[in-house]
Amino acid sequence: MPDATRIAADLRTMLGQDAVLTALEDLTKYESGWRYGKGRALLVVRPGTTEQVSKVMAYCHERNLRVLPQGANTGLVGASNPDASGEMLVLSLERLNKRLEIDPINRTAVVDGGVLLSTLNEALSTHGLMFPIDLGADPTIGGMIATNTGGTRLLKYGDVRHNLQGAEAVLADGTVVDVMNHLRKNNTGLDLKQLLVGTSGVYGVITGAVLQVVPVPRQHATALVGCTSGEAVLALLKALERELADVFTAYEVISANALIPVFKHHEAIRNPYGAAKPPAYTALVELSSTLPETALNLPEVLEERLGAFLEGDSGEGLTDVFMGKPEDFWAIRHHISESLRSEGKVLAFDISVPRSRMAAFTDAAVALLAKDYPFIRSCDFGHWGDGGTHLNLVWQEADSPRPTAEIVEELQSTIYELAVRGFDGSYSAEHGVGPHNQRFYDAYTPEAVKAMNQALKQQLDPKGLLGTTRLGLLP
Repeated sequence: MPDATRIAADLRTMLGQDAVLTALEDLTKYESGWRYGKGRALLVVRPGTTEQVSKVMAYCHERNLRVLPQGANTGLVGASNPDASGEMLVLSLERLNKRLEIDPINRTAVVDGGVLLSTLNEALSTHGLMFPIDLGADPTIGGMIATNTGGTRLLKYGDVRHNLQGAEAVLADGTVVDVMNHLRKNNTGLDLKQLLVGTSGVYGVITGAVLQVVPVPRQHATALVGCTSGEAVLALLKALERELADVFTAYEVISANALIPVFKHHEAIRNPYGAAKPPAYTALVELSSTLPETALNLPEVLEERLGAFLEGDSGEGLTDVFMGKPEDFWAIRHHISESLRSEGKVLAFDISVPRSRMAAFTDAAVALLAKDYPFIRSCDFGHWGDGGTHLNLVWQEADSPRPTAEIVEELQSTIYELAVRGFDGSYSAEHGVGPHNQRFYDAYTPEAVKAMNQALKQQLDPKGLLGTTRLGLLP
């Protein structure tokens, strides 16, 4: 076990007294994840500049100390927490949050890796701009890059990868790599920043970024559309993109099993269906535009188009159209997860398949559950517009014929096999790779890809000191 007392003293000399935490009560919030992941930290170090991060990493490299880079600790696959050994330093970027420079003409923001998404958007709002990755959590920019965050408006704006122009990172030995590119066009070879995106911080600590930002829309229009089947959901998606692609921002789909608990546990949220049972699916449609209403009245456009769909060939399988305020309809969407937790044990899957196969995949998953796990309800919802779904499975543990841990392991293997092998999908649509889903990375990633990752890891972190996620070959 490393000498925590000596290490803490050295780091305090290097960074200042308040930069290092060692008391057990201070370490707790850095050791447990938002959903998965619970470990034990040797200590927490909180550098405030890229130079300080470099010094910490060089110190740890020289002494073979393992390091877990951490942003706001909002990850969902356990990659933002130390392991159980008690030997890892948590390198928190919560104090690396001073740099925030906005160029409204270039439409870029230069930020430290520890800047929170909410802080960035507050600063951008004074310029009429925003970073268009919309989330329920409030992560750091460094964490968003490390996990390639998607969000509810990926359909319109893309994920973090699409909005990242430059990055700065500190490698395991303390080397600072500066590729803080401000250019939209720079076709000069390897785009090094992309090696950092979605790799859980195992290649380097992301300390800065140049982000592409977009104008804040002047108006939004939203509607809830009842659909009798998954095929009807996809037909509506096709029609909306064909006729409204220029202003089509989001397409969220909620099954009846996921929708009903929202109104059951949140009486203040209005149920547009009233006493009637919701159809199989409800699609949340959003349009947005920077044009004023005098030039383009989005609510009128959306209402007219949905009405035309309902009456025409595109309306087969559509049951209801409800126009309403964006904040009211998004409140329904954002309260699903907590409502399902009030219903019993929840096993959440973050899956993507080709959009054209989403309905078939969901039907296959439901049929599989009905046959082998009749005590489990599928409460699926998610981003059908970009091919992502949160397949949440809910059951009462008292009704379970076998221990919960056994059922969870079975279901994970079965559902992921169905998605990946059966429907050319992914076991991680947007949450990334971490200890929670490491075994599925190992099972489904081609050996050639793992070998390339191993070569990169050997080059960038030859001692294997960074992170708990393994992207290379098994030792």
